[in-house]
Amino acid sequence: MRALLVELNDIKRVRSAGRDGSIAERLFLQAWSALTGGAEPALLALDITAKALAASRLGDLDAAFLSLAGLSRIEASAVLVRGFDEVAGPLDPALADALRACLAAPRDWTPGSVPAFARLQAHQPRAGVTCPGKPRILLEPPENHAEHCLMVAVYGVALSPFYGADPTTVFLAALAHHLHNALMPDAGFTGEILLGSHLDAVIATLSERALSELDEPLRGLVASSRQILADDRTAEGRAFHAADVIDRVLQIAQHLRAASLTMDTVLGEMALVHDGPVKGFHDRVLADMRLP
Repeated sequence: MRALLVELNDIKRVRSAGRDGSIAERLFLQAWSALTGGAEPALLALDITAKALAASRLGDLDAAFLSLAGLSRIEASAVLVRGFDEVAGPLDPALADALRACLAAPRDWTPGSVPAFARLQAHQPRAGVTCPGKPRILLEPPENHAEHCLMVAVYGVALSPFYGADPTTVFLAALAHHLHNALMPDAGFTGEILLGSHLDAVIATLSERALSELDEPLRGLVASSRQILADDRTAEGRAFHAADVIDRVLQIAQHLRAASLTMDTVLGEMALVHDGPVKGFHDRVLADMRLP
C-alpha cells in the first residue's frame, strides 16, 4: 500500500497546459461541484477515488483528453481501466472492483456551483513544517488546502476497508476537514498554539461560515461527517486520521526524495534515455559530452 500512496500523492504536483491547477486541485473542485449539483455522495466518493488512482499512472490523460483525441467512450474507459489496474494491486479486492466499475462505465455528474470556500482553499497555501517556539521550514512550491483535502479524501476511501469504515463518511469529512482555512491563513501548529484559548472558537466560526454556503441536505451531511474529525474512537475517525497523517508526511517526503535524486536513478532505474531507434546515437552523444 505504501508504494501506491506515494505514487498517488504526486497528482498534487501534475499540471497540464490549458488546465488550471494540479489534478488533485481540479478533482477537489469537481467533487464539490458534483455535490452541490446533487450527486449521491457514496457514488461520488468512488468516482473521484477511481479517477485519482487512474491519474496516478496516466496523469492528465483523462476521459476529457481521450475524448478530445478521438477515442470513443468505450476506448477511453479501457485506457483508464488499464491505468487503474497498474496501481490497484494493494487495494481491497471488493473496493478495487467498485472503483474499476466507475471507470468502465463513467457517470456524468450534473455540475453545481463550486462553493466560494472551495475556491479559496485552492488558493490557500499549506504552512509547511512548523513547531512551536521554532522558525517555520518553508518548502517550495507549497501544496494548497484543496490538494491536501482531496488527497486525504482519496486515501481515506482506499484505507476504509482496512479499518472497517464507511468510505462515504470518511470522504466527505476529509473534503471538509479544513473548511476554516478557506479564510484562515495557515500558520501551522505554531499558529494554533499561539491562538491559545481563541483557537476553537475561531475554527468553529469560520467552519460554520463555510458550511452556510451549502444548502440542505448537503449541509447536514457534511456537518454530520465532520463529527469523526475530533478523535480516533470510530472506524471512520481512524481511517481519516490515518489518511491525514500519511499525506502530511508524504508531502514532506517528496521534497526530500527530489533533493536526493541521483543520475544513477534517472539514467539507470528510470531509463531517461529509453529504448528507441536513436538510443545508440543518444548514448554516443552523452559519452562524447562526458554526461552525466
